[in-house]
Amino acid sequence: MTSVTIAGYGDDLSVNGIRIGDLTPAEHESIENEKGGQNYAPLENVVVSTVKDSSTLIVRRPHPDDVKKYIETELIDGLCCYSAVNQGQLNQTIVDAVVKHITEEKLPTVPRSIRHKYMSAFLLAATGITEMDKVVPKVAGVESWELTFKISRRWGYHKKGIPDNECIIVGATGNFHGRSVAAVSMSDDPDSKDGFGPFVPGIELVPYNDYDALEALFEKKGEKIASFIVEPIQGEAGVIVPDQDYFPKVSELCKKHNVLLAMDEVQTGFGRTGANFAHQLLGVKPDLMGCGKAAGGGILPVSFVAGRKDVIDVLTPGSEGSTFGGYPLASVVGTYAIKVLVDEKLAENAKLQGKRLIDNMNAIKEEYPDKVKEVRGRGLLTAFEMYDEPHLDGHKVSVNLLNHGVYAKETHHSTVRLAPALTINETQIDTLSDAIRSVVKGL
Repeated sequence: MTSVTIAGYGDDLSVNGIRIGDLTPAEHESIENEKGGQNYAPLENVVVSTVKDSSTLIVRRPHPDDVKKYIETELIDGLCCYSAVNQGQLNQTIVDAVVKHITEEKLPTVPRSIRHKYMSAFLLAATGITEMDKVVPKVAGVESWELTFKISRRWGYHKKGIPDNECIIVGATGNFHGRSVAAVSMSDDPDSKDGFGPFVPGIELVPYNDYDALEALFEKKGEKIASFIVEPIQGEAGVIVPDQDYFPKVSELCKKHNVLLAMDEVQTGFGRTGANFAHQLLGVKPDLMGCGKAAGGGILPVSFVAGRKDVIDVLTPGSEGSTFGGYPLASVVGTYAIKVLVDEKLAENAKLQGKRLIDNMNAIKEEYPDKVKEVRGRGLLTAFEMYDEPHLDGHKVSVNLLNHGVYAKETHHSTVRLAPALTINETQIDTLSDAIRSVVKGL
């Protein structure tokens, strides 16, 4: 008879006699390779052990003299869990709210079939910060995109009058909305689609930041198009920033053809780009907006869809649901994640420190114009792209940055994305920049 023995806590946690605190980075990798699915490729020879402060991780690296041991070093977190920890690791305000809720209020989970008092708090906070009429809580970021997709279709049929099963949802090339079947159906990344077909029909793509292409599609098929679902700034594609006049023109085009403008702000929301939400930088207001990641403050997965009343109201009981979407503890976390965004002026700090980071990276570009092709970003959603040469390898840069005390990750071979916590200070920005300069110099 199979049995599992689990005991202890922290480094003393043991499973079937294996003490987690004794494992070296190589042993952690071996267990993941043997026991886990290979859907991620974590950086080699580094395991996060604990958190020092809002922007610094304590990690375990191989011991230089003994393969059976490890050493602990500090890393500036230059990725922030892909913008899930905008408020900083273990933000005290959110942590205090969670502890107080669990120990005093004692209301962790109830189903949506009965009301709880914290739903009201979350809805008031979320509609307030988004300046939207209504909010539907979900859990994972991709769930907010899925719900945006579903609402768009139902609105197209019930409100716009698109014939049954003929609805079209438009997306942009280079998009990243997650890895559900519907999300990869909209993707044009072959790695995300290989072996997962057949895909969801009724999706068409146009080049990102190409107004003429979108206009041509709308003129041709606008009567059957329900929405244009798009990232205001494309993060996974390498921090691609649109022309300043692109989205204002797109917004007018959508109104002309009675098409919803739906924005995926899972990565760009919650202060990341120097505004509470990136669309505010672009001079438009979407009809629907999906948020996630930092909506949970790095403590719990929290996401939601916000939008116009007449659009959200196409949902009816039974048409949509989520066991943990808006449950009490998540509602508390989501409410206080918004409180921190406002009270600690995270968007303002992102704008200030983002300018410093981009200025520093542009200086590196000027020093090494044969290596760094372009610096891009808004606020603290930034990236530098190198020329497409074998020796200018983004993964090599990411690995070398670890040796300089910085955690970052490449995307699309030659681009390295940088998205630190919005609590980061000038000294840490300069330390991060100096590490990049040293690594680029050595390429």
